[in-house]
Amino acid sequence: MVYNIYNEIKHILDKFDFCGEYVSVEEIGAGNVNTTYKLIYSEGEKEHWYILQRINKIAFRDPDGLMENIGRVMEHISAKLDKDDPDYDRRLLRFIKSENGTYLFSDKNGYYWRAYVFVSGATAHNYISDPHLFYEAGRGFGEFQKNLADFPAELLHETIPNFHNTKRRFFDFVAAVAEDRSGRAREAEKEIDFIFDHRKMMNAIVDKLESGELPIRVTHNDTKLNNVLIDDATGKAICVIDLDTVMPGSSLYDYGDAIRYGASTAAEDERDLSKVSIDMELFKLFTKGFIEETGAVLDKNEIHHLPLGIKVLTCELAMRFLTDFINGDEYFKVDSPHHNLRRARAQIKLLTEIEAKFDEMTEYVDSLIAE
Repeated sequence: MVYNIYNEIKHILDKFDFCGEYVSVEEIGAGNVNTTYKLIYSEGEKEHWYILQRINKIAFRDPDGLMENIGRVMEHISAKLDKDDPDYDRRLLRFIKSENGTYLFSDKNGYYWRAYVFVSGATAHNYISDPHLFYEAGRGFGEFQKNLADFPAELLHETIPNFHNTKRRFFDFVAAVAEDRSGRAREAEKEIDFIFDHRKMMNAIVDKLESGELPIRVTHNDTKLNNVLIDDATGKAICVIDLDTVMPGSSLYDYGDAIRYGASTAAEDERDLSKVSIDMELFKLFTKGFIEETGAVLDKNEIHHLPLGIKVLTCELAMRFLTDFINGDEYFKVDSPHHNLRRARAQIKLLTEIEAKFDEMTEYVDSLIAE
């Protein structure tokens, strides 16, 4: 198996300035958008660990812009960190230059590759085995927001245009329903009606950004637990990773999607809808960590509206799953013809639970502002 993986990447290894001699390779992160490998090199008795990635050229059409975003964000965060901190180098992604002097290499097949130093002594947790992890995730993503609060977001490229533009996504949804090219719309009439009934709420963040009520900020846009590295020794968040979707947006997007995914009591595609709810203790832990870091840089109106992000992001994803189901499963990977419909139903149930607890969420957020 290792031999086969090596054959897949051997033409790339000498294109980057790795230290020492090649030892081994392991593919990691199965199911991610990009293909990711962990490399080990040796230099005498010293080992060097690296991450090598092939960027998904379908998901990301502008790899140069993507890397330009990451470079600018890392440079800005670097200036905010204590250079004397012994963990300074572990709090940033340190990219390796390719033979052409940039952080990207394009192979003969048109694939783009990049490499960076593996952050040792830290773990990307896929599951909340300890509630404290979710508090630290809130702190980690909050610190990310805090460090970039004064970064001019307009300098960033949109790596995925209209990613959270719910107005645009709603038009795409309406078009899919009208065309019904897979003949599936009749199976989802209740779910379609639900999305139509929630259109105004779902557009609330875009409306507030357009009116200037909410500021445009740098956002991560993929705030899952495993995108914050947790230090193995201290149990504290040390580095935010997977910056490919860093773009201009709203802090409500990052906060809302983190709660939607991490505080749900069931999987995104749960069949038994009675299991789908929102864990209020996890909600409070993440929120506490997030606001501890951002309370001084986000304005009070922005913080007050954070729970709106949970509703909007949950509804948006339900609509995206439903759109894909109606279109014949073109975007999301599925394990059966009704997988996307099952996902949509789970997110719709989650949204109803969030709506039932929305006032309690807002009261808790406001209580943290008042402290």
